[in-house]
Amino acid sequence: MLSPGYVARRVLHALVVLAVVAVVTFFIVRLAPGGPAALADPALRDAERAVIEARLGLNDPLPVQFLKFVGNAVRGDLGQSFLFGTPTTQVIASRLGNTLILAGAALTLTLLVAVPLGTLSGLRPHSWLDRLVSFISVVVLAVPVFWLGLILIIALAVLRPVLPAGGMYTTGMEGNLVDLLRHLLLPAVVLASASIAELLRYTRSSVRSAAKLDHVRTARAKGLPQRTVHVRHVLKNALIPVVTVIGLQLPRLVGGAAVTETIFAWPGMGRLSVEAALGRDYPLILGVTLVVAAAVVLFNLLIDLVYPLIDPRIRTDG
Repeated sequence: MLSPGYVARRVLHALVVLAVVAVVTFFIVRLAPGGPAALADPALRDAERAVIEARLGLNDPLPVQFLKFVGNAVRGDLGQSFLFGTPTTQVIASRLGNTLILAGAALTLTLLVAVPLGTLSGLRPHSWLDRLVSFISVVVLAVPVFWLGLILIIALAVLRPVLPAGGMYTTGMEGNLVDLLRHLLLPAVVLASASIAELLRYTRSSVRSAAKLDHVRTARAKGLPQRTVHVRHVLKNALIPVVTVIGLQLPRLVGGAAVTETIFAWPGMGRLSVEAALGRDYPLILGVTLVVAAAVVLFNLLIDLVYPLIDPRIRTDG
């Protein structure tokens, strides 16, 4: 049972993290050289640049700009995007769903591949499967994401065109589920690759450690079937810490999709963050950062609240 004090502390920690992210991001972005006015025309005179900055609200002192930003953000207003000329919240809303689709597909692949293979590898240490899984996971972790994405595009979209090279839909087939799945496969595999390798190794290690516990040896000594020992005693204990890692995968996939979405021209938050950074779109950069940070903080909060329910050894009344 979760105590109200435990829940209140976790929520307070989450709010503090969001506040710190907002402050740090705001001042780092504002202190970066250049600005939207510089992108309009490098040959602009100082007076002309000042007019543009005044229209965009960039000529006020930084503390004043920050207070205005906070006041508007509390009301749900993240400002007007310089690049798109529309409210930042609308721009983010149009891309957030696409990133969640990609991240959800990558997380599904991660769970379907990493947990079963990691479990089998952990239950059969030093077997050919264990060695093969360990080797492949190390190789995948060593391969840069952008390189893997380019290799898959060349192999499966150029040399042997069985899958599309990028985008979310084929022109004229918007809303077609089969077409969406064909476009989704390659970026989902690339985005999930590192997560699969990490979760696989973590699951393998956790299962191997749980298999050496005293109560597991006692269960084997009593003559219980191997299947019963593995399911009731090994996996039940081994998957408790794995749940934490799984819970952290989705926010990592949402926040780390910039490279994958850029390579495959996937119209999501990651690609939007790159566009905002290149265009020095301050409101959009701040909005994307806050949304991603909020997703990470929210999932961490949920993990903190669910974990004591999974593992009763964790006390929440202290």
